[in-house]
Amino acid sequence: MKEPDDQDTDEKQSDHSKSERGTPQKSPRSESRSTARPLEDTTDDTFTEGEESNSEDEDSYVEYLEGSSSLIQNDNIESTEEPLYSETPALPAEEAEKKIKKKILDNYFYDYDELVSRPFVTSNSDIPLHLLMLVHSFGYDCRKRANLQLLDNNTVMYIAGNQLILLDLKTKKQMYLQSCSGGGIGVIGVHPHKTHFTVAENGSFPNIIIYEYPSLRPYRILRDGSDLGYAYVDFNYNGTLLASVSSSPDYTFTIWNWKNEQPILRTKAFSQEVFKVTFNPEDDEQLTTSGAGHIKFWEMALTFTGLKLQGYLGRFGKTSSTDIEGYMELPDGKVLSGSEWGNMLLWEAGLIKVELCRAEKKSCHHGPINQIMLDEGEVITVGSDGCIRIWDFETIDTADAIDDAGLIELEPMNELQVGKNVRLFSMVKMDEPGHNFWLAQDTCGAIWKLDLSFSNITQDPECLFSFHSGPIEGVAVSPLTYLMATTSLDCLVRIYDFASKTPLTQIKFKQGGTALTWVPQLVNYTGAQIIVGFEDGVVRILELYDPKEIAVFAGRKKILDAEIQLKYVFKPHTTYVTALAYERDGEILATASKDQTVFFFEVEKDYKPIGYITTPGPVCQLMWSTTSHPDSTLLILCENGYVLEAPTPTIKEDVEDHDRVSYEIKDMNIKCFHFTSVKSKILRLIEIEKRKKQMELKEKEREKRRKQLIEELGEEGEKVFQEEQTEQAEEEEPLPEIFVPSTPCQILCGFYSGPGKFWVSLGGYDAGFLYHCEFPPYDKRRVITAQKDEPFDFRFLEDAENNPIYTITFSLNKTMMFCGMENGAIRVYVLSQNDFSLTNMEAYWHSSMHDSNHGRVKGLSTSFDDRFLVTVGADSNIFVFKIYSELALEKDLKAKVPLPRFGIETETIPQDIEDPKAYSIENARKKREHDKLMKEVEEIKARKREKLKALRNEYLKLLEMNERLPKHMQLKRTHFDLDSKIRAEINRKTIYKIQQAEKELAWEKEKHHLGLKKLQNRKNLLMFWTGMMTSLPDESIVEKGKKFRPKTLSEIMVENQIEKTRKVILKAEKAQFKIQQRKKEWEELLKSKPDEDYEDPKDVQAIKEAQMHMGDFNLKTAADYKIPEHMRINAAKKEEELGILDSVAHGKKMQMNRSILSLRDLKVAVIEEIQCLVQELRSIQSTLHVSQHIPIPQIPEIHPEEVPEKRFQYDEETLLDFKRQQMKVQEEKYHSHMEQSGYVGIGGRLLKLSSGKDVDSTTRESLSRSSKASTFSLDIPRSLEFEKTEPTDIEIEIAKRDEVKHLYMQQYLANRIKELIVTFDAELRILRHQKLKLDTQIKLSDLHHVTLFQEMLLLKNFEKQENILQERVNSLDKEEQDMQWKINETLTEMEEKKNEVTKLQEQEKALYSGFQVAIGENNKFANFLMKVLKKKIKRVKKKEVEGEGDEDEESEESSEDESSLESDEDESGSEAEVFDDSICPTNCDASLFELALQLREKRLDIEEALVDEKKHIDNLKKEYDALSKKVKIVANNLNAAEEALEAYHREKQQRLNELLVVIPLKLHQIEYVVFGEIPNDLSGTLIFSNHSLGRLQERILQLHHENVQQQKLNKECRERRKLLIREKREMAKTIQKMEETVHQLMVRKFGRVIDLEALQTLSVNTTLEELKIKKLRKELSNAKEMKIWEEKIAQMRWELMMKTKEHTKKLHQMNDLCIEKQKLDSRLNTLQNQQGNAFQGPRKADIVAKEKVTELIQAQAERILALKEEITLLRKKGGLVLPPIHPSQQ
Repeated sequence: MKEPDDQDTDEKQSDHSKSERGTPQKSPRSESRSTARPLEDTTDDTFTEGEESNSEDEDSYVEYLEGSSSLIQNDNIESTEEPLYSETPALPAEEAEKKIKKKILDNYFYDYDELVSRPFVTSNSDIPLHLLMLVHSFGYDCRKRANLQLLDNNTVMYIAGNQLILLDLKTKKQMYLQSCSGGGIGVIGVHPHKTHFTVAENGSFPNIIIYEYPSLRPYRILRDGSDLGYAYVDFNYNGTLLASVSSSPDYTFTIWNWKNEQPILRTKAFSQEVFKVTFNPEDDEQLTTSGAGHIKFWEMALTFTGLKLQGYLGRFGKTSSTDIEGYMELPDGKVLSGSEWGNMLLWEAGLIKVELCRAEKKSCHHGPINQIMLDEGEVITVGSDGCIRIWDFETIDTADAIDDAGLIELEPMNELQVGKNVRLFSMVKMDEPGHNFWLAQDTCGAIWKLDLSFSNITQDPECLFSFHSGPIEGVAVSPLTYLMATTSLDCLVRIYDFASKTPLTQIKFKQGGTALTWVPQLVNYTGAQIIVGFEDGVVRILELYDPKEIAVFAGRKKILDAEIQLKYVFKPHTTYVTALAYERDGEILATASKDQTVFFFEVEKDYKPIGYITTPGPVCQLMWSTTSHPDSTLLILCENGYVLEAPTPTIKEDVEDHDRVSYEIKDMNIKCFHFTSVKSKILRLIEIEKRKKQMELKEKEREKRRKQLIEELGEEGEKVFQEEQTEQAEEEEPLPEIFVPSTPCQILCGFYSGPGKFWVSLGGYDAGFLYHCEFPPYDKRRVITAQKDEPFDFRFLEDAENNPIYTITFSLNKTMMFCGMENGAIRVYVLSQNDFSLTNMEAYWHSSMHDSNHGRVKGLSTSFDDRFLVTVGADSNIFVFKIYSELALEKDLKAKVPLPRFGIETETIPQDIEDPKAYSIENARKKREHDKLMKEVEEIKARKREKLKALRNEYLKLLEMNERLPKHMQLKRTHFDLDSKIRAEINRKTIYKIQQAEKELAWEKEKHHLGLKKLQNRKNLLMFWTGMMTSLPDESIVEKGKKFRPKTLSEIMVENQIEKTRKVILKAEKAQFKIQQRKKEWEELLKSKPDEDYEDPKDVQAIKEAQMHMGDFNLKTAADYKIPEHMRINAAKKEEELGILDSVAHGKKMQMNRSILSLRDLKVAVIEEIQCLVQELRSIQSTLHVSQHIPIPQIPEIHPEEVPEKRFQYDEETLLDFKRQQMKVQEEKYHSHMEQSGYVGIGGRLLKLSSGKDVDSTTRESLSRSSKASTFSLDIPRSLEFEKTEPTDIEIEIAKRDEVKHLYMQQYLANRIKELIVTFDAELRILRHQKLKLDTQIKLSDLHHVTLFQEMLLLKNFEKQENILQERVNSLDKEEQDMQWKINETLTEMEEKKNEVTKLQEQEKALYSGFQVAIGENNKFANFLMKVLKKKIKRVKKKEVEGEGDEDEESEESSEDESSLESDEDESGSEAEVFDDSICPTNCDASLFELALQLREKRLDIEEALVDEKKHIDNLKKEYDALSKKVKIVANNLNAAEEALEAYHREKQQRLNELLVVIPLKLHQIEYVVFGEIPNDLSGTLIFSNHSLGRLQERILQLHHENVQQQKLNKECRERRKLLIREKREMAKTIQKMEETVHQLMVRKFGRVIDLEALQTLSVNTTLEELKIKKLRKELSNAKEMKIWEEKIAQMRWELMMKTKEHTKKLHQMNDLCIEKQKLDSRLNTLQNQQGNAFQGPRKADIVAKEKVTELIQAQAERILALKEEITLLRKKGGLVLPPIHPSQQ
């Protein structure tokens, strides 16, 4: 994840693919062409790359961007500068290659027929191009992002596979636009004005095509914006720009000038998936992108390298990172986004400012927020929980974090729950006046119409269309009519009438459907039953019927065109049902699943289970053999490479269902084919055949070459041939290696080709072929997993290497094979009739229909009459195609819904299996058998337990009998052990379990052991510190111990109470602080409120600048002309202007002199070069014949006037020569012609000498070189003067070549000399032209110099008086500033004194109020004490201040503040003489009296201070008045002085205006014309520069434009003002209503109107709280003491109980002894009385036993009573009761 400072270093990779790809190659079946012809005639003008048309829209767009902060240079501006397109520079190859394009005009359109992708048809085949024609689409890819767009109120647009569908909401009619790339459509968008819409396609380097609406003509094509597809597109608010972001892998972010088909900026958006990109509606230079785990903020920034996109990654900080699906840009630049957990995040400056949630920290939505919009000042959020919530925009915009958590709680204004099973993804608003209708995209497969007006007449959500959600798993077509059934994982089964394009009905279950087929007519002759398999393993048979044929009962709901009813339901599998197939006779149903089983059912007996077989892998397809096969067999295709062939299972009639333990069929002879990859072998064979053909061709060429060489060279030809073959011998490349993938490739589909033979299509490595396989003979001994089989034949599939066939079906006559491809395409092979061996599988038809990325074709089916083909895909789309036929289709076709069976309305619907965990048929059978077995086992266990119980009882009796025996006769316990090994084994197991428990608890034991060690170390440390602190006082040791002692419950309670009180006080303080802060904010807000006549300082400054700089060209000759400050001039400035003018003129002259000298130097160099060239030319002509010579050009010379600096250079020879010439002149004076010739000779000689020297100095080297060359050329013929001989042929040839060479050099040198002369002459003409211009400028500067000099003289005359006036103005200005400063000081001091007076008055009021509080309310001496306090006493003043002002005047403040006090004094004045304030009355508190006297003194001090301060204030007022008067006088004088100075300036300007100024003009510059002629008098004209005149004309246009804009703005402001007034009135009413509501609530709750601020700041009574805390502490201490006493009482009770138990035990012993004595007495009496009667009556033993039992019962009863009484007494703390003693029996 990149940081914001990185600014996307990935931008360097933006267009790397362009340099690699060139022109993209298109597949052979896609005939979409990139070239297009215009639909309308355009101009023939062409332009190269980089040029654009200058349309008005483009110009306005450029002007808009130039006006903004970022300068975007577009191609439509012709400029020499390099365009700042994007961060990816144009490739050199693209710059060099100039492709000619037609000029793009506003009325230019592409031809849709040339752009659209056509189906591919094999060449030289008779297959029609329109073999399949799209009739209708029943699907909708509801999970595709932004797949619902609104073109107008009645037309919506969405993507369906490779088509764009335009749906009319009223008529339900569909229009289709085919993809142009053939790779599908990635995303769509609509122009803000609804005039265009965008289709961004998928595929290899796809385009963005912009269509015009409603004509649907392609308007613009944007190229090279993505590698594979687009994820999102968006227009800016004005619709002038388009932003696009591509999908994986490049994620390129591009901003387009879409009208010019040019990218403006391009960069990489992010390294992960990007969901969305949008412009900020308020600022086109700000954009936002969001996606997986990120949000990014973009800005167009103008850098030194050009315009760039700068991206700043949003940092989540403490907030968990989340995928951001929905967001919204706020007007001030902030961004509001959603999150995965349903809260809203407010972003500012790349950071999360605040997180918004609902009250009690509930999330805003239950799940991700998919869309956020701003509509009519309200924020709308769309959540995946099916809710739409409306939020207050102002609250969100001004939200700010109040704590570190960053959470802000707010509640929505309104909300709408669309439905339970609704997951909203996006919404678009319908433009219907007076309504607030929206269309919503539901990812559960629906399009909703929602009313978000939230009023009394709001309509309920309306589901306009319903579709499947997610991949469609199965499709089936009725065998009798045009009915179609589909199912999907969205738990729905839908029925369609595809002939009339109508959905009929649907039924929903708890689990999703995975397989579907129509029950054949052999099973159900009406064709009314459908069998569906589901993901939980359940198979349901549904019955379809027409409910209109059933008798209508009163109260019945609306009757549909069709209804579905459950007929049978059973669960043969535990997971996905993948295939369903009926046997060819309709007697057996086979079902397959991913649980690797195939189940068989007997159809005639209501689908009675027959049994199942297991498969080596998950089953993907079932197919029964046709009637052409001798036996009925089932072809089973498994995903992991196994193919099985199962015979028809035998139905056992004699076996009852309840007697079967399992349904598994184990004795079935199943053939198996384990596919082994042979693709590498096939490729190897193809390569061998290819090389073989190449070798044959090479052999033929060799033989031909050998024969040719033998014919040409004879026997030598054979040797040459052998040498050539040896040189051309090449090493043969190795053949491809045999490769078999380690993991078997998945079998996708297959079909029977004959008995025991079949075709299969595989994915992965083995894709690209159809393999023909044959089952090996059945062998029981074969191991399936070790078996490896290979196909015996194959068919190559063109362009299917990475795009295998996923499903196959045939037409009824078996002449067409329909194939559904992995990439969503449909391929149709034309075959011979019943040619299942595919011998003629060559010609085919291919077209892309479903989505190329995730639109795998899941099912194909033809109608019962082969007129229609239905396809379903993983992209939720269902397409119905018309198959080409020579027979015309009937119009208004409609399917016939089957009639209901008799009694279907009263038939009982079977109970459905809704629990996904319910047992399958086999598992239920196993469960029943398991339960039966467990029941038998439990019965056996019960019998064993009874036997063990009897043995245990017998063993216990033996032990008891053993204990009764004497000890010497008792057996040991070991003697009872049957086998000692058993007990040893038990002990061993016990020890083992103990060891295992110790091992399990070892970690815990070690943990607690370490904890104990730490506690012991801490204890030792405490003991150490205790020893160290023995010298400290006991109190400190106790305090230290308290710190280490844990707190008790009482201390915790007290601390909690203190903390609670502290929090209450803190809460009150916070509330008070908040109230104060709110008051301050209100005060600041009211202070910031402008006055009625307030003017914005910006407007005032703008007016001032306009007055100064708006081009006010007033005439200087005007009487009211006022010289601006910056245009005032004096003599010094004029002198400076003269100096500047002279320096500029001198600089121009010096520059011209340097140019002349440089040209002279050039001439010298040219002459030298010409001399060299002439010498070389002469040398060349010396070797040529005279007839071949050309004239030698004349060498130019340096004239003496060209070197004036050498005019006065001379030597001795020159002087002597001059002397001789002078003498000769004197001698020959009488010869006038000699004098003349003598003069010329002298002068010519002088010039000749000087020029000769100059030439010698400049051309010495060239002459020396030429002399050497001439010498060399002359010496050559001398040295060659030998005896002449006849030249040979070679010498003649060499001479000819030299002659040609010399002729060429002769011509070349002559041309070079001419070229040098012409070049120099051109330079001379240019310099002459510059010299003439400079002469003109110098003359003008001279005239200007004269004018400036005259102005300077005039200004010097005015300078003295001007300085005097200026000094007076400056002195008055300084004096005014000083007085103003004094006035400000006085005002400040007055304000301070007033504040002091206010403080003294507040002290006086506080004094009275404090004294009133001290007196109390019911004090009877209150009036007396108050009179004492207020009594006036004359005090000796420390300082006497004299002045009449002090006696006569009193300030207004004293009269206002002390009015109440004076009134009290006046009332008490009459009584002042009665009472004596020097003595305290009886019963009056002396302390209060003393306090009154003390306060009176303080009052008198305050009054004296008040008097002094007021006097000071009065003095300051007088001083302020005097200064104000002086300031007015000085200001008047200053104005007069300034006016005098201005009048003097005006006089000076008038004198300056009288000076004449010369300005040369051409006739075309004079525009003052009268009757078509220039007047003689031009004194009334004005002279303007072209620049100033242009500015005036531009200003006229600007003023006109500004006037229009201001009128428009004024109109808008008036409307805004009316709206604000209306809103203010409504707000006032709302405030009034709210105040009334608040008052009512206050009265209802408190009984009266209270002050809420006082209630909020209401704090606790600290004294009361302290008392409560003391009370609590006392209660806790008392409770602790009571606990101690209770423990003592419990101890005593325990001791009492122990004593009582001991006593009771002794009583029991006594009771037992008494009973035994009684028994002995009774036995003795019996023996005495009944002697001799022992053998009469009953038996003695019986009597004794009876008596014993009776006595025992009586004793037990008495003991029970005694115990009850004892218990009662013990409860009452009473005494003991002994059991009664029975009287002896007589």
